[in-house]
Amino acid sequence: MTAAQSDLADLSRYVFRAPRWHASLAVGLCVAAVVGVASFDSAAGATAPIAELRVVGHDAWQGIFYVWVPTIVAAVATTGVDRFLGGQFTPNRSALLALAGELLVVAVLVCADVVGTLVGLGQPFIFDALVVGLASVFAVRLLVVMAVSRSSLPVATIPAGIQTAVAAALLFVYGGTYRYVQIGGPVFDGSLRPYLIRTEEAPAALTGLAPRHFSLLIVLCALYALGVHLFLAAIDRPWRRSFGVSVLDFLRGFIGHVAEGSRELEVFFEQLGEEAIVPVTVLAFRRPGGEEKARFVLPMIHPGPMGEIGGGNVPTRIARQADGLAFPPHATAGHDFNLVTEREVDSLLEAARRAHDRIDYAPSASAGVRVRAGEASVLGQRFGDGGLLVSTFAPGFADDVDYGVGLTARAQARAAGLEDALVADAHNSNNGLSGPDLGHVTPGSTRSFDLIEAATEAGERMVDGDDGRLRLGTAWDRTEWTPEEGIGPLGVRVAVVAVGDHTTAYVLIDGNNMEPGLRDRLLGALDGVDAAEVLTTDTHVVNTVEATNQVGAAIDHDDLEALVGRLVGTALDDLEPVEAGLASERTAVTVFGNDRTESLASTANAAVTLGSAFAVAVTVAVLAVSLLLLVLT
Repeated sequence: MTAAQSDLADLSRYVFRAPRWHASLAVGLCVAAVVGVASFDSAAGATAPIAELRVVGHDAWQGIFYVWVPTIVAAVATTGVDRFLGGQFTPNRSALLALAGELLVVAVLVCADVVGTLVGLGQPFIFDALVVGLASVFAVRLLVVMAVSRSSLPVATIPAGIQTAVAAALLFVYGGTYRYVQIGGPVFDGSLRPYLIRTEEAPAALTGLAPRHFSLLIVLCALYALGVHLFLAAIDRPWRRSFGVSVLDFLRGFIGHVAEGSRELEVFFEQLGEEAIVPVTVLAFRRPGGEEKARFVLPMIHPGPMGEIGGGNVPTRIARQADGLAFPPHATAGHDFNLVTEREVDSLLEAARRAHDRIDYAPSASAGVRVRAGEASVLGQRFGDGGLLVSTFAPGFADDVDYGVGLTARAQARAAGLEDALVADAHNSNNGLSGPDLGHVTPGSTRSFDLIEAATEAGERMVDGDDGRLRLGTAWDRTEWTPEEGIGPLGVRVAVVAVGDHTTAYVLIDGNNMEPGLRDRLLGALDGVDAAEVLTTDTHVVNTVEATNQVGAAIDHDDLEALVGRLVGTALDDLEPVEAGLASERTAVTVFGNDRTESLASTANAAVTLGSAFAVAVTVAVLAVSLLLLVLT
């Protein structure tokens, strides 16, 4: 992950899960009641406590009627109307948006009342502020509806205008505005008149609304709609020019995934993706009778981008397929090799199944070897004619190893004499999201040559190493830690491989990288093994709303150390003779594509920066025009 990608991921902290619709409506009801008591002070002349209480209740009811009714109508109707028009607003989003509109109007009226009191402005100023507030509610709803439902401006206007239209209708009827309108005819002056003029039931504060207020409301709504259109067109243009897609598609999918758990974001990624051929390597261990005991599976993709979107939950999917205890380490691939949809995982699993069926098992293996070259360190072990290599740059900081670098390291290990190789990135030491490049190992870098050199030497030493009888012991603890604490559903898994008197331990933690120094601390606490490495799966189910949530950031290091030590001891006690073998298959999947992730992140960050400034400029401009219209009318 680069700095630009981390900045984009950090934006997720501003997205929250929409509360249930009834919670939003309950808050709106309470706010409306308080507004009614504060605005309609009918209890001023009451003397008896019971009479005063009744009047207060009446004031609260009036607040509910005039303030909350538009909210609940908008909350109920927006979902149905929007979906009828082809949108996808959920009840939770609809209720939250309606509550936001109510709070916006209340805030505008409170500010207008304070300003009016300080400056000495009368009731007409409050009415003018109310018109601006209702038009602002329409503008906010229009922006959100267009972003979430991806509707055109004319179509989005219909569900977006519900709350403003209902509030305006109530004000028109109970404010007595119809008295100023000369429609005429037996229908309007006869049977409908009692329903169009209900001033006797309205509080005195609502009287004085004139037709100009409603005409002004229509003009301001049209003006604000134009502002929303210009704003969206301005921030959308770079996306269409660079990627041929709309930023609204990305925004809708991003909010839908984080706030509602939907998979709309995958639809956006599918439009950007490109096909790639990736190896899927399987190292399996079975008891002499044929029962599988453990299986290492490494598809050469990146388990991202977030949550369960794309390949974010690949480790868990792999674990479900294995007959034995599954070990899905992190591959040497970066964010450009994120799968665009979860459906692509099926192709990886099918390739893993084919590779597993082709494995030739052998009862012997070589002892584990540790090779260092520059900053890179590789722990390697040969099983039959294939080899397992685990790379790390600890105690230095590193994030993902580029696909091309890993593929070259794999080729060099095979050139050293191995028939096949499973090259895993331990992904076990990083300092979060600080720094310019966050430790990404790219082609041509010093670290890339260190890794290639270490893999080459490890391959040579494994090929030359003596074979010994192979034994394997495993252990697993799901743990009580959660993804929010940096630990995924696979917990902590340990495989101890014994060849003769030499033992090698592989500790796999279902998380995304590790806090600096934690890997060395865990290795230093292990007893009874001659070589060991700690790996993480790089699962992105721990990164739904946080760009970084590394192993050890939220959990006690002493507890993790004790757990790993106990599991290694259990695995040593579980040692038994096994056979092992390794095979690979290739499969075609759709991934983000070369440099696409960086381009997407850079464009998104630029859109946020420029969009914020442009939003302020548009808001100031439309408010200035609104003020001018209020003065002129």
